[in-house]
Amino acid sequence: MGDAVTPAQVLAACAALVASGGVALTIAAFVGWDPRPRFVARAGPGWTWASLRWPLSTLAGVVVGLMTGWPALGLGAAAAAVALPAMAGAGAQAEADVDRVEAVEEWIRRLADVLAIGVGLEQAIQTAARTAPAPIVDDVATLSARIAARMPTETALRRFADDLDDPSADLVVAALILASRRRGPGVAAALTAIADSVGEEVAARRRIEADRAKPRTTARVVTLITMAIIGAGLLNRSYTGPYGTFLGQVVLAATLGFFGAALWWMHSMTRSVKPARILASTEAGA
Repeated sequence: MGDAVTPAQVLAACAALVASGGVALTIAAFVGWDPRPRFVARAGPGWTWASLRWPLSTLAGVVVGLMTGWPALGLGAAAAAVALPAMAGAGAQAEADVDRVEAVEEWIRRLADVLAIGVGLEQAIQTAARTAPAPIVDDVATLSARIAARMPTETALRRFADDLDDPSADLVVAALILASRRRGPGVAAALTAIADSVGEEVAARRRIEADRAKPRTTARVVTLITMAIIGAGLLNRSYTGPYGTFLGQVVLAATLGFFGAALWWMHSMTRSVKPARILASTEAGA
């Protein structure tokens, strides 16, 4: 690895870069990647992982390709830089989604308690917003601000559903929309019953995520062991020398491709897929 970089290695790294872009576009075409946002996101930092992953993965592929002189390994590094963070964060994202649904359940119970004393729906929402659980405190505060700004209650609730972006939250918001249309007694009892249903769903989803955590851990261990073996092989070029030939690069690329496909298949088996929402997005409707 300490040898000088030759023009052939630079060309090989460029070839790996072009190939990685082709593979990424091919995967996007098969998967059906849509760059449009599902709903309008909140204002935040201009640089996020979603916007930097492709430049960083390209840089990783070029650096690895130049350092090792192996285009196949540069291609594998670029693909890993894109896929591994998404696969590693799948479990945390699923847990965060369940926490948000549980927070919705807790908040709707507080809202039902406020409605039980006889106040209006809008006033109850603003009152319950003061004690909203942490996972949804910003969403509930935004809902309260929209209502305070005289936005129609149903429109504010639909945008609240888009912010939460979860089918279980849609069930709660749908009940609130019906309550805003037909004022009358019994809203608190209906919300409490819905909260009980959401609570049962939260418990079921937590059991499912606990079962999915086992294969996720196995995939992480296998990936770390594989990366350690590759690193050890790079330190011992006398052992991995045959991979430096053209045929060796083809074999290495095929091996990394099969390993990546198996890893992605394992990830797809443990990935949480949300069911379709029952409330159409206000942005899609617009």
